[in-house]
Amino acid sequence: MKQNFTVRQGALDGVEAFLSVARHRNFRKAAAELGVTPSAISQAVRLLEARIGAALFIRTTRSVGLTEAGERFLSRAKPAFEELVAAREVARDLGQRPTGLLRLSVPRAIVPLLLEPLLASFHEAYPEVEVEISVSKEVVDLAAEGFDAGIRMGQLIDADMVAVPLTPPFRLVVVGSPAYFARHPPPRETGDLRQHACLRWRRSSGAIAPWSFQSMDQTTEIVVAGPLIASDFPTMLGAAIEGIGLAQLPEPMVADAITTGRLIQVLDPVAPTLPGVFLCYPGRHQVMPKLRAFIDHVKDQRTREAK
Repeated sequence: MKQNFTVRQGALDGVEAFLSVARHRNFRKAAAELGVTPSAISQAVRLLEARIGAALFIRTTRSVGLTEAGERFLSRAKPAFEELVAAREVARDLGQRPTGLLRLSVPRAIVPLLLEPLLASFHEAYPEVEVEISVSKEVVDLAAEGFDAGIRMGQLIDADMVAVPLTPPFRLVVVGSPAYFARHPPPRETGDLRQHACLRWRRSSGAIAPWSFQSMDQTTEIVVAGPLIASDFPTMLGAAIEGIGLAQLPEPMVADAITTGRLIQVLDPVAPTLPGVFLCYPGRHQVMPKLRAFIDHVKDQRTREAK
């Protein structure tokens, strides 16, 4: 049968006093070391002995010695207490300066576009922070999975998250390769997409995302069909460049391919605008210095790019 083991409230009370007395073999010196009165030290040790159920010290008017129970308690309590002190110092260090492991949950498409430039400059500024990038198509629970922060599209961020913009709003644009358009006339309106091979994106929920379009203030979603379904944007981008079909992708992702002529943009007047990409983290948690440093670095980089 499974047993539950817990540390009783106050179980560690008096241990530091005991260790100090054992070290000095003197109650007054222990009191001076800990900055309390000798009577407070005596009281703490008596309460500890009462909880343990055994005398730990042999006291005389001239000296203080350890009983056998005290010797055994000292041999186990001293290294354990030193480990607790060390653990406290490590935790305190993490809470006072940028150091430690910063875990980020990131979509794969974001890594080359946004993170690689940021990580190089961040590492140079904060060499004591290790950054772990977990690439996933799933929208994970950041707190439950032990992540400090995540990078997400604005429309996928929960209301209880704090969001820091990484990019300005951008459009979703429809693109195809010159080879594809050599075989198919470019669509002039959204209804023409029924005659085209359209590359589709499967969301982490399992549903296939429709294509979205915006005319004035009205947003329209269209169910398209085609030869390929992918769970990430880079795969769709590569397929579009190879001429497999049309793809609807974030404009920053396809900008270089459009500039170099590998892709051609169509249906530009009805391209919808998305909020952008954000660094997000649980707002109910204290922001550790390592995450605060990364947030400030992101903001600083955005300010420089805007100038």
